[in-house]
Amino acid sequence: MVVGTCELDFHLPGNHSLKGTRQVSRSLIQRILNRFNVSVAEVAELDRWQVLSLGVTCVTNDRRHANEILSKIVHFAGAQPDGAILHQSRIEILTT
Repeated sequence: MVVGTCELDFHLPGNHSLKGTRQVSRSLIQRILNRFNVSVAEVAELDRWQVLSLGVTCVTNDRRHANEILSKIVHFAGAQPDGAILHQSRIEILTT
């Protein structure tokens, strides 16, 4: 079994409230869920209104497949038009 994890850190320069952060978060999570068969959640910096951190996880039987899926998600998330700027991403592949 192979578990792929990815943390996506975004900067929200035009955002001025936690409500705005949650709106961007819900929208981005839903778009990732609609396009990819993965689990997504907001994982850190929950009380900062210009920072958004999402955790993404996938389970597969091949390391290359996990890396390919997560790399596509990083590219997809970085190209979204909602004002969220992808600041950093970290991919980790765990094998059992």
